Amino acid sequence: MSVQQVVFGFGAHTGIDDGPELLRTVQQADRDGLDIFSLSDHPYIGGRLDAYAAIGFILGGTRQIAGFANVSNLPSRPAPLLARAVTSLSALSGGRVVLGLGAGGLWDRISDLGVPRLSAGDAVDAFEEAIVLVKKLSGGGPPVTYRGRFYQVNQIEPAPVAAPPVWTGSVGPKSLAATGRVADGWIPGHAADWRSERYRQSRPVIDEAAAAVGRDPREIRTVYNLPGRITDRSLAATRDNTGRWIGGSVGQWVEELTGAVLEHRASGFILFSPSGGTPDIVSVGRWANEIVPAVREAIAKDND
Repeated sequence: MSVQQVVFGFGAHTGIDDGPELLRTVQQADRDGLDIFSLSDHPYIGGRLDAYAAIGFILGGTRQIAGFANVSNLPSRPAPLLARAVTSLSALSGGRVVLGLGAGGLWDRISDLGVPRLSAGDAVDAFEEAIVLVKKLSGGGPPVTYRGRFYQVNQIEPAPVAAPPVWTGSVGPKSLAATGRVADGWIPGHAADWRSERYRQSRPVIDEAAAAVGRDPREIRTVYNLPGRITDRSLAATRDNTGRWIGGSVGQWVEELTGAVLEHRASGFILFSPSGGTPDIVSVGRWANEIVPAVREAIAKDND
């Protein structure tokens, strides 16, 4: 079978004092051939680095690896300005950016920033408008006038840079359908994976919405935030009693991820530590040098 190019990366939560270590880790991941790194985006937390400032800084110190906010806090980042940020990062880095996008989850904290609170339904409508508008404000062409419910722009010139891929953190049915209509990838919420009930119930919503507007559902990636530990010896069980992946030996990781790609259409994996935080540099190194090459080799053999 032919599979979409699979991307491998790692995710980080970035404190103000974490910049130097984060840069070293991403630079090592870049040398080791990982495809992408992600940073969380919580602008209401004073102790965190701003996601987009940090991504720009790190892209400037790397050569091939891409970066993205996992996922951008859209209510605090208006779509027209977000479009300018991501197209600028793309231009400066040679296209090494993905736009991760969510409708907004922690509304009590988001509203603390002075952002008007939206109902769940309105937040999703604004989210879909934002994706459409970011794409309109990318790729050159004539000035854009857009009249949505939540975004209105008048005769704004698009950046002469292609829109980056848009991966969403959609959870509810309405948001999942929006992903199917207008986005390029989906990151299942709550670190759900290919064996979870959340995935089995959610992915068909995306596929049906995509097909309804004439899109090929297979072109919409599923990229997993995947917490887990890499052990020196095989574990008796690689999943807990709820069915959640907890990790295992290199061989167990390779077997599981290869099956996820070949049997479940997975097209990306972002490694996190078992606690859901930033993996240490040793784990990132083992991921990049022991697990990822073996999975890529197994996928390539199946495609031959």
